[in-house]
Amino acid sequence: MVNIKINGTPLQIEEGTTIVNAAKKVNIKIPTLCYNPDLPPWASCGLCIVRTAGPGSPRMARACTTAVAEGMDIITHDAELISVRRTVLELILSNHPNDCLQCPRNGSCELQTLAEEFGIRENPFQRIKNNLKIDDSNPSIVLNPEKCIRCGRCVKVCQQVQNVWAIEFLGRGIKGAIAPAADVPLGESPCIKCGQCAAHCPVGAIYERDETSQVWEKLMDPAITTAVQFAPAVRVAFAEEFGLEPGVIATKKIYAALRRLGFNAVFDTNFSADLTIMEEGSELVKRLTEKSPDIPLITSCCPAWVDYMEKYYSDFIPNFSTAKSPQQMLGAMIKGYWAQKAGVDPDKVYSVSIMPCTAKKWECHRDDHMKSAGHGWDVDIAITTREFARMVKQAGIDVMNLPDEEADSPLGPYTGAGTLFGATGGVMEAAVRSAYYLVTKKELGDVNFKPVRGLEGIKEAEVDLDGVKIKLCVAHQMGNIESVLNKIRELRKEGKPSPWQFIEVMACRGGCVAGGGQPYGATDEVRAMRAGGLYKDDEQSKIRCSHQNPLITQVYSEFLKSPGSEVAHKLLHTHYHALPLYSK
Repeated sequence: MVNIKINGTPLQIEEGTTIVNAAKKVNIKIPTLCYNPDLPPWASCGLCIVRTAGPGSPRMARACTTAVAEGMDIITHDAELISVRRTVLELILSNHPNDCLQCPRNGSCELQTLAEEFGIRENPFQRIKNNLKIDDSNPSIVLNPEKCIRCGRCVKVCQQVQNVWAIEFLGRGIKGAIAPAADVPLGESPCIKCGQCAAHCPVGAIYERDETSQVWEKLMDPAITTAVQFAPAVRVAFAEEFGLEPGVIATKKIYAALRRLGFNAVFDTNFSADLTIMEEGSELVKRLTEKSPDIPLITSCCPAWVDYMEKYYSDFIPNFSTAKSPQQMLGAMIKGYWAQKAGVDPDKVYSVSIMPCTAKKWECHRDDHMKSAGHGWDVDIAITTREFARMVKQAGIDVMNLPDEEADSPLGPYTGAGTLFGATGGVMEAAVRSAYYLVTKKELGDVNFKPVRGLEGIKEAEVDLDGVKIKLCVAHQMGNIESVLNKIRELRKEGKPSPWQFIEVMACRGGCVAGGGQPYGATDEVRAMRAGGLYKDDEQSKIRCSHQNPLITQVYSEFLKSPGSEVAHKLLHTHYHALPLYSK
């Protein structure tokens, strides 16, 4: 511990703490643009400059990279520092478009907020425009380099957190910009569509492809039957767009809002998460009991991870669960089961999903998700949590004051296990609850499987299925996943088996709760709060295991027959393709 002063306030704090984090301890916010708590600081923008005095201290320092030291006396705000920061902002704005009203980040732009806070009304510097073209070649995200402020956050998260390396800095100085290597279109880059670049961008340089106009068009067409689903993680983040704290469970408000938007059928992806557990859990049990060589079984719910695997780890395709993601399962069930049951022409059904994930936009139009039920795409379109919130605001719906409503049956009611899918470890915990029953024909006494919870990048656990011990691994954040798979590869070279039998993978840190389409501003604190909302939803559920869902039982009895049946494989399972261009 070291003793310091911040604006005259004494503080004892751990040695090595950066000034920007030390200031938070005394409720002082130092302005930043390039800094983000998820990323290693690198002092790019210069906005966090502070004044320091004390042994070995420079007169000026950048608070995001400078660590506190014994006796340091720090001034975070004075007239000169405010003037310097205003100049930094004016220089950034001189090379930035001023079309805020048309920008997708209008109202949630960090640069816009800082310009307002510093009272910038005029700019003394000459405006310079680079006239760079928008890159909309990617099915999930759009890159507008003209708005890039070169803070580097997108590059840092893509390279150092996700380990994808789809984008980098091209050019120098005021002519510099963010783009894929060799300036190829983003759609031809190694991008896995996870959207973490967009989630970490402070301005409107990278954003999700907005497809709400297409949804509005279908909602207004009287010849179309619109059906909608929304993912587990949406319900614990959606309320943030309306001023509430992360983790507030808004499920029943969302059901009500969707009906007021005009959707004819309102379903819940949590139901198909239960369905996924039945198919994937049965797949795991079958591989284990038949001593299949294709162990470990690896989950396939995350489309960004599917894209990554097909590009870089195609040798693991035999290990991949053939079960579709919950989004795709429900899409197939809507057109293949519900339409028939409801007496609706499936060719006139338009299936919409609301997801925390930008990669879901790409997933719903994969070739193997076409006509599973014989009627167009399984899911016609996917929009993000942010897009959905914009639609609700456009419709003038006072969503948080709506009366609670329920989802439509039979593809709506869900168990606590289904809602866990939105957090890292949640798929694994849900699978353990039902796998235990599928193997032993007994119910778990305590369904809470806490070893797979939390934000540790790689989590390992063991479960005893009444004498059959299974070793589990949970990995989230793409950079962590590579180390898990490389370990298995090395063991295979030595003729040794995998140390795990079942592996859960989610591309984004924290899982879907912090997906690329969620409300901006995710930190580990926010991730924990959102995940906490899912665990609360689980604990409040009357039924907490997927195999106990009576509607799941009904669907199998009336239509699917049994997990892994011929009809289940046609509708609920898929296959994968190696992409040789990227294979190592």
